[in-house]
Amino acid sequence: MTTFLQRLERQFFESALGETLLQHALALAVHLPKGRFAVQSTRNVRIPMRDGVKLACDHYAPVGVECGPALLIRTPYGRNGPGRSLAELYAQAFATHGYHVINQDVRGRFDSEGEFVAFVHEKDDGVDTLAWMGSQPWCNGAIGMWGPSYLGYVQWAAAGKSPYLKAIVPIITHSHLMEYHEHGFPLDLLLRWMFQLASMNDPSLSAWERLQRINDGAVQDRFLRTAFMHLPMQTADVLVIGRPDPLYREMSAAGPDHPLWQQVDHRSAVASAPPALFVSGWYDLFLDGLLEDYCTQVRAGLQPRLVVGPWHHMEYGYMGVAFQEALRWYAIHLRNKPAAEGEKPVRLYVMGLNRWREFDRWPPSSQPLRLYLHGNGLAKTGRLFPHPPRVEASADIYTYNPADPTPNLGGPKLSNGAGKVDNRPLERRSDVLVFSSLPLQEDIEFIGPVQLELFVKSSLPTADFFGRLCIVDRSGSSHNLCDGNFRVEPGRGEMQPDGSVRIVVAMSATACRVKTGQRLRLLVASGAHPRFARNLGFLGNQTLMTEMRPALQTVFHDAAHPSALVLPIMQEMKRE
Repeated sequence: MTTFLQRLERQFFESALGETLLQHALALAVHLPKGRFAVQSTRNVRIPMRDGVKLACDHYAPVGVECGPALLIRTPYGRNGPGRSLAELYAQAFATHGYHVINQDVRGRFDSEGEFVAFVHEKDDGVDTLAWMGSQPWCNGAIGMWGPSYLGYVQWAAAGKSPYLKAIVPIITHSHLMEYHEHGFPLDLLLRWMFQLASMNDPSLSAWERLQRINDGAVQDRFLRTAFMHLPMQTADVLVIGRPDPLYREMSAAGPDHPLWQQVDHRSAVASAPPALFVSGWYDLFLDGLLEDYCTQVRAGLQPRLVVGPWHHMEYGYMGVAFQEALRWYAIHLRNKPAAEGEKPVRLYVMGLNRWREFDRWPPSSQPLRLYLHGNGLAKTGRLFPHPPRVEASADIYTYNPADPTPNLGGPKLSNGAGKVDNRPLERRSDVLVFSSLPLQEDIEFIGPVQLELFVKSSLPTADFFGRLCIVDRSGSSHNLCDGNFRVEPGRGEMQPDGSVRIVVAMSATACRVKTGQRLRLLVASGAHPRFARNLGFLGNQTLMTEMRPALQTVFHDAAHPSALVLPIMQEMKRE
């Protein structure tokens, strides 16, 4: 019966009616309000690049606007077609508001010529496309760019290099998506993205199957489970897509000084780029880099705008908000409309309070609250207190075994299994330390970066220490807010006289109000596999290794080793 229903489901979504309904459902999910202009589209326009390669695009023209401002969307995910139609929806919607829109397949993807090598060609191809647009009779010379994730990265690649580009809207992205990861190889991100890209242009898949493989984390995990545990990690690409991926191989083999990283790192362009509207989510895996880019533009005097909501990378919640914010941003920078009077540059969603709040700066002014780790005798659960521990407090010791790595649950990742989840299954593991506060006597609110200061020791020369902040409600459910990982190696951290090492784990940023009766909880472990690839226990490039060994980890929390969670507490809370 199940097989029969699945076959009917596939036949339906392969039909013209199914594809049309899929489009309408997607449009309703992202909620893009229409403007007053009818739209005329010209399909499969070919734009020549400097090396002769031609990139395919569609032109969406607002009827009645012979010459006006324009927008550029550049995507590796398919500019149109069933299961690949988000860029098309946005292009159509922006055009109804009076913008000429070019929606383009990047080099080597779908209808565009050339070879797709992620990140590498986006600078030159973006600049060439902007130059072509600026020369068209329908463009008045004011162009904006738009898009999330990779579609946001390509904006930074072209930023500051074209006189036509006046505004950008990088969403859930940053200027250096491809970078050397010193605190753990991003195995989950790279393999999952590779799988998604391959699924997008697999002609054997129906529209429904394609959507499942792109968006459904459980479906992806079934295909990727073996690859996540494969050694050496460098050859896991064959298990995912059936062949070696040249960029993945180069990334996994490259050291921190490899020229590849500099070639595709566009941080140097941020300060000279057009003013940016930054949109992200507290559970997005690229949040930290986006906040770094925002602060760079603030220091450069560019007056950017920052919007952060309660979203992760693969959900639709941010899309309608980003669209509405972008319309206002383009009106200011492409049409010279005045900004809303009294509007503050930072708009943040405060979880727990479940309200948007506006601020003059990021991060908002706050006071650090240090919650010290305390042991609890032989009990597995320790405590968090605002006072330092006693002199004689004993350390916590646990074994981390990479053959049975501590798994990642939820948090920032590239699937719909990301975001807030119940962490109690993780907390029951013997390789996870748990420290909880007493139930709060009054509400507290913290907004900004969270840090974890730990004094640690390992039996091996390299070890990971992962920290995660959770909120425990009255029912006992433990939901994650933010987290981070630190890889200890010789020269990293502050060596102490007794041989321990003081480290600071950057646990990303968040905004949350914790209510009376709830508890704060800190998890400490030595892994979050495969989000951070498991530490195999040997120095050197672990993506090339096939052996592993367990480590004995020690976390100190006494008067000489005052390990502490540091929260940015808001002194004044809005009463709502």
